[in-house]
Amino acid sequence: MPKVVSRSAVSSSTDARPTASAAAALRVYYCICGEFILVIEKSLSALPKRQTDGATIIRCQDSGTENAIVLKLNAISTDPVLVERPGGHERQFRFSCPRCNLLVGYQSTPPPVKSGPYLYILRGALTQMQGQVPKDAFDGEAALDLPETETQ
Repeated sequence: MPKVVSRSAVSSSTDARPTASAAAALRVYYCICGEFILVIEKSLSALPKRQTDGATIIRCQDSGTENAIVLKLNAISTDPVLVERPGGHERQFRFSCPRCNLLVGYQSTPPPVKSGPYLYILRGALTQMQGQVPKDAFDGEAALDLPETETQ
């Protein structure tokens, strides 16, 4: 049998212009417990917030003027919940962390994810630093005034 010799060369250039795929950085978000939950093409802080509950609004389907945001959600769907809002009710199909079952988001249509026009990520549910609690996790929570106990 003949001997097979292969050669390869790696070429790179600092003068090359970055491609569109190289410029589009993906952002990764984690649950408070450290589980990977979301990969998305835009920062959550740059997306609009919902006035009713402060949740981040992610467009999942193209509209006439805006394109859908590319994302991958690693969450399990839970039973739908009917939430009372001023002027009516809202049905939420919720998603939670597969490790700790913390509620991370919801949409207004039944699963699968991205079946409706929008996905909502709850304020303070996700962080970009694995294992670190986000700054807004406890926004709007009343401070607990615990009485000091005496030790004997």
